[in-house]
Amino acid sequence: MVFSSILFLFYFLPLVLGGYYLLHRFAPRQAKHAFLTLVSYIFYGWANPLFFVLMLFSTLVDYFCGLWMVGALGRERRRGEIPELTRGGTRTRHQKIALFISICTNLSLLGFFKYFNFGIDSWNTMMATFGTETASVEHFLRITLPLGISFYTFQSMSYSIDIYRGDARAIRNWTDFACYVSMFPQLVAGPIIRFQEVADQIYARTHTFQKFARGCTFIGMGLAKKVLLADPCGKVADQCFGAGALTTIDAWFGAVAYSFQIYFDFSAYSDMAIGLGLQMGFMFAKNFDSPYRSQSITEFWQRWHLSLSSWLRDYLYIPLGGNRGSHARTYANLMMVMLLGGLWHGASWNFVIWGGIHGGMLALERLRGKNSAYARLPAIARIAITYIIVLFTWVFFRAADLPSALNYCGAMLGLGANTAAAPLVGAAIYTPYHASTVFIAGLVSWFGIQTWDFTRHIGWPKIAVIFTLFFAAILLLVATSFHPFIYFIF
Repeated sequence: MVFSSILFLFYFLPLVLGGYYLLHRFAPRQAKHAFLTLVSYIFYGWANPLFFVLMLFSTLVDYFCGLWMVGALGRERRRGEIPELTRGGTRTRHQKIALFISICTNLSLLGFFKYFNFGIDSWNTMMATFGTETASVEHFLRITLPLGISFYTFQSMSYSIDIYRGDARAIRNWTDFACYVSMFPQLVAGPIIRFQEVADQIYARTHTFQKFARGCTFIGMGLAKKVLLADPCGKVADQCFGAGALTTIDAWFGAVAYSFQIYFDFSAYSDMAIGLGLQMGFMFAKNFDSPYRSQSITEFWQRWHLSLSSWLRDYLYIPLGGNRGSHARTYANLMMVMLLGGLWHGASWNFVIWGGIHGGMLALERLRGKNSAYARLPAIARIAITYIIVLFTWVFFRAADLPSALNYCGAMLGLGANTAAAPLVGAAIYTPYHASTVFIAGLVSWFGIQTWDFTRHIGWPKIAVIFTLFFAAILLLVATSFHPFIYFIF
């Protein structure tokens, strides 16, 4: 089930909100959270009911590890206040074991289901390259990637790590914790909600008309961005990346269209997730901050997918040493984090290269410093250079495999093969509808108001704009069938 569907918008969501507010009025907190957990498992298991078993297992492991870490599993600790670990304090052997079990369990689930096929295929390819096909692994098992496993494993792990560090208190009630892990608004495509960010909201949060109204505007704006901008740009990108040969202009146009598709697709999902959270009293953090206005790759990662950037920084980069060691160690840490960030997105060498390019640019910008010749360029030049670098990296993100990515980059550089069929792509991608949509997407990317800021104060003019956009999105949603949230596959 996806947000941009009639089933979700006009059946699932109204029933969930009706049940939630009925329980909010007449039942205790645990009943609300049990209800949210139930409907979240239904939402998650809609495509494959077996997927929820993995999430339930991960949730159980982290729940008990959290209680074990603070010594709240024994009979004498089942009542009373949950102990809290002090920041910077010494940790016992049992606490370290509990954290180890939590992290290993989540990473093992993620590693097996996301990288098993990739590992076997990479090994077989390497054996074939060296002429030792007899060492190839014949396997009959092909693993299906569960939706959202990259997101909820990171989210669940943050609970154990925050408790271990003393940044949060463990949860005694099972339904409260299960609700935090499985909450359907951000379950399958983020944003990654760290436990310390919502710990207090789990126990007490406000439900106001202003919050609910702002949530509705987030949902309306998100749906409009998804259906009116991301999907048409995705059609252009699919035509270009699926073509056997492209002219240079067509290759650039397709890459630009994909850059807008992935931005508006993912930011739309984040907007709708934030809006759904607001409707149930939760305040989730902003996940995008106009990333294509960035003047460097460093700034890009301060604006793009903020929940992942901060997660990698706080739970991986800083524990590795961050920038506290030598310059060489800092550059190595940056590369390591971005390579792992690339693999987190998908089991493919394309994603490794994508992460490696970003890591290399982050290291280069740190080496170059703030007083370089690049820093003295006009802001518009720095924005253009940054966007072009990002554009080439998106090619590796979108292409089906490494040879396809290299061929596409070659076409962008004028090295593509000229065939009689290449000009035919232009007839499909330069229609007035598609060309104007890509143009409007560019205007919104560089000059538009962010949803976060647009919804701070809502008056009748904004209500009219949002209603018009929402109504247009619904009409297009009914009339067309191409509405995938592409970040579901990551």
